[in-house]
Amino acid sequence: MRIVVVGAGLGGVSAAVGLHRQGHEVTLCERGAELREAGTAVVVMPNGVRALDALGLSDHVRGQAMPAVSGGLRDWRGRPLLVTDAAQAQRTVGPSVAVSRAELHRALRAPLPAELVRTATPVQRLEPDHTEVSVISDDRPVARADAVIVADGIGSTLRGRLFPQHPGLRQVGRLDLRGMLPRPAGLDVTELLAGIMVDRRTGAMFGLFPVGESDLYWFTDSALHGTPPGADEARRQVLSLMADWHPAVPALLEATPPADIYVDAIACLAEPLPSFAVGRVALLGDAAHAMTPDLGQGASQAFEDAAAVTRHLADAGPADVAERLRRYDAERRPRTSRLMLASSQQSWLMSRTGGVAWLRDAVLRAVPRRLATRQLASLWRA
Repeated sequence: MRIVVVGAGLGGVSAAVGLHRQGHEVTLCERGAELREAGTAVVVMPNGVRALDALGLSDHVRGQAMPAVSGGLRDWRGRPLLVTDAAQAQRTVGPSVAVSRAELHRALRAPLPAELVRTATPVQRLEPDHTEVSVISDDRPVARADAVIVADGIGSTLRGRLFPQHPGLRQVGRLDLRGMLPRPAGLDVTELLAGIMVDRRTGAMFGLFPVGESDLYWFTDSALHGTPPGADEARRQVLSLMADWHPAVPALLEATPPADIYVDAIACLAEPLPSFAVGRVALLGDAAHAMTPDLGQGASQAFEDAAAVTRHLADAGPADVAERLRRYDAERRPRTSRLMLASSQQSWLMSRTGGVAWLRDAVLRAVPRRLATRQLASLWRA
């Protein structure tokens, strides 16, 4: 069966490889001039690792499991709020992994033959008829397919064409900075690893994860006023905001060159899509269910999508496509809709200030470690 995957991010590449391995005739269309992934690191949760297992693509992440650390939530000075036993949770449902985006992308795309990839091919629209879908780039057909998987990211062009009445993206008024650097000599960050710090005074957050043996990945989340600044100015603003935090926080921000810092205004879908499948076309990853990053599930849900669409199309022929994609939608949309809502709720709660934030912190401190660990493990179950 002929299948076109639009978008060569982590989810699109995973789906293309999975479908190719099932014996389908796959074409991967990417708007960029080369097949690559930019950015810092990505945290793959245990459910995402299991999805990669199902696709036969987990070797790279399985070799970089996160060390046994406490994790959880702390205040801006590093004092515990909600401490989890991440090691126990991982024994229950499997490991989490923080890995370089670029390295993970290379590992995922390695099994895909180069001749199946069309770079510099931005897909503007799809033209379906009763038997196939024409894939249109630069106002000309570049492929005809029995099925099309849309994985063109949070700013998906095709999503808007498939669902013209959907409100699209919603800006949440938050600024995300991300950086990765070699672990600075003499800086002890052990107690902060795999955890998130929150400041009830400003609503800002800082997260820190180990990447391999020697690197650290950090991110910040703070209020956005106006247009997102450039990396250098954004770092200065966040350094001013976090000057009196745990000493490791400003030290890491200062040690990361602006060229290695990525800045984004956080956005998500304003509401869930009415379907992930329209005839012979299915959506995957951020194109289908862009959510705030607060639960760390963006990449893992894309991998779950890729595993599910591969499974549902495994032995399908052209006449089966619409029904198989309806099954994919029925499996994936309820779960991702719940996570979209939970992520938005988490974003709201963690960004509070004043009395609401003081009460939040008091409640978090009262949650028993065992209960917090159990709730963490439940989130990671697919």
